[in-house]
Amino acid sequence: MDYRIEKDSMGEIQVPNTALWGAQTQRSSQNFLIGQEKMPLALIYALALVKKSAAKANEATGKLDASISKAIQAAADKIIACEVNDQFPLSLWQTGSGTQTNMNVNEVIAHLAAESKMSVHPNDHVNMSQSSNDVFPTAIHVAAVQLIEQKLFPVMKQVIKTLKDLEADNKTVIKIGRTHLQDATPVTFAQEISGWRSSFEHNYRMIELTLGELKQLAIGGTAVGTGLNASKEYVELLIKNLNEETGYQFSEDLNKFHGLANKDALVFTSGALKALAANAMKMANDVRWMASGPRSGLGEITIPANEPGSSIMPGKINPTQCEALTMIAIQVMGNDATIGIGASQGNFELNVYMPVLAYNLIQSIELLADGLSSFEKNCLVGIKANQEKMKQFLDQSLMLVTSLNPYIGYDNGAKIAKKAFEEQTTLKEAALATGLLTEKEYEAWVRPENMLGE
Repeated sequence: MDYRIEKDSMGEIQVPNTALWGAQTQRSSQNFLIGQEKMPLALIYALALVKKSAAKANEATGKLDASISKAIQAAADKIIACEVNDQFPLSLWQTGSGTQTNMNVNEVIAHLAAESKMSVHPNDHVNMSQSSNDVFPTAIHVAAVQLIEQKLFPVMKQVIKTLKDLEADNKTVIKIGRTHLQDATPVTFAQEISGWRSSFEHNYRMIELTLGELKQLAIGGTAVGTGLNASKEYVELLIKNLNEETGYQFSEDLNKFHGLANKDALVFTSGALKALAANAMKMANDVRWMASGPRSGLGEITIPANEPGSSIMPGKINPTQCEALTMIAIQVMGNDATIGIGASQGNFELNVYMPVLAYNLIQSIELLADGLSSFEKNCLVGIKANQEKMKQFLDQSLMLVTSLNPYIGYDNGAKIAKKAFEEQTTLKEAALATGLLTEKEYEAWVRPENMLGE
């Protein structure tokens, strides 16, 4: 491989000729040969967006030459347009402030600007009025907001719509309810589905609530929160530029000591994502329970047969979309634990767990968006009620006896249910055998369609 010599404050280092990065990125790539995890591209794009907005703000305040500002903006646009994705090689497991990735972006922008014959310095120009300590947390917030708004929310809306359609299709389908995995009183399949749908509507509102915190940015705090080398006008202009670029209403965190050292906004968002994961797991598990079989399980619903389920058993079909979604759910729960621990470890003026916080939060958002999209397209839309099986379970359920409570009392109802179970008879046969009610009364009182509430 051909190399060139790059210099930084520590001296000279060889950098591959094909690389757009400089000395600091090269040092990090050699010093942190840890794991396979790289800094998420969503974060890289957010950093580039902040650099572009900063350049415009520095130009507007007269601090940065207009030609250099334009070169920085053009270079940042190339990063945002995914044109140089291969130029961000650094390991996630690096300095806890994200400084090396901040410099990676600074150096790539400087080298891209050089292609337009501009001499741009990664620190003096691209990082002007900034510190990694305020830029990196700002970029985490920007990336999270963009991913939630652009990727996760549209998928959640589609899931909710599909569930509403399933409700409408199954309004008159009555099935046995279950609590503790045991028979309970009847519900409609639509009512059961409505529980799934409502859970996602609640989750949407929860996550939406967290955006107010995520949209408060640490930018302008620079190194320790005092704002050294960053004017108030610059901060206001940068956020204005960022809002124009994204269409979102970001604002300044008015206490930069909080913005740099505390990561409670990420914990808040991650907690809401964990709630979504919990509800997604519940729905996926309900689906695979009801689809179990096809002949030795519940078999109350059928789901799409997308691929062979076994390498040895011909014709076997498994609930693979359910399994993928439940694995995603537990990953998100694990990510949330890491985020909570990492956020608790801020010391004095800075939290130095930011790369892993960013990685886990972004992964949670992207996994939930992709997983729910896959589940909706490849499973949810194809769910069909097996009404014959549902009726069979309904008719043989002993918990229909609950409807007799107002007429014969709880204790007598329990006697009938136990008698039917022990003697392997129908509930009706057991009820009539006790002499507590007539056949006419049984037919009038034990009617599943009258046990469904409003």
